Amino acid sequence: MRRPRLQEARCQTCSLSSLCLPLALGTQEMDSFDAIIQRRAPLKKGEALLRQGDPFTSVFAVRSGSLKQITSEGDGEDQLTNFYLPSELVGLDGIDEKHYPGSIIALETTTVCEIPFDRLDQLSEALPELRNQLYRNMSKELRDDRRMLRLLSRKTADERLASFLVNLSTRFRRRGYSPYSFRLSMARADIGNYLGLAVETVSRIIGRFQQHKLVDVQGREVHILDLDALEALAEGDHEH
Repeated sequence: MRRPRLQEARCQTCSLSSLCLPLALGTQEMDSFDAIIQRRAPLKKGEALLRQGDPFTSVFAVRSGSLKQITSEGDGEDQLTNFYLPSELVGLDGIDEKHYPGSIIALETTTVCEIPFDRLDQLSEALPELRNQLYRNMSKELRDDRRMLRLLSRKTADERLASFLVNLSTRFRRRGYSPYSFRLSMARADIGNYLGLAVETVSRIIGRFQQHKLVDVQGREVHILDLDALEALAEGDHEH
């Protein structure tokens, strides 16, 4: 039996509803969407939401906290392939092959809404606005994947880290938070794995960014001091 406090979160009162799947839904339609959602107990730091290879059944909307996706290749190497922040959808990449391509692990205490995909699919047939929002989320994920490939194949180590920080800044801004000051929920080793850099390299570049007054980093607290210059560096403009 579900604990009552987990029942309190409804789409209508959720502060993320304007960013999440019910974005374009009216009150009655939102109730229909809300009815298919399963609220889950919070995940503790390090706890898995799902494991690579698990059968695909649901997508998940992050309500609070953050998660990382880890994909294990045949050679036993673990590659960190994604980070997820509040309002972002987890699991869309499992639709095609009917299983999840990576394990999803909580970076901190995290709450998610589980959305069974067969019911979402049925409901989106009846609600074109919901279907369009789902397509937009898929399109955004494809765009993000392409950007990540471009980042890893072409950019220098400095450009990669600048791109990573600019991307986080944009995602926080989209959620109504400050694009200049935010806390990293992921460790430097995770950032290094994600960007294909040694952890020492990440620390060295952060030190260089601080010297050039681009950022101020205290532990996991990041303060962007010159976003324009950081964006220029991310785009490969080395005058900055």
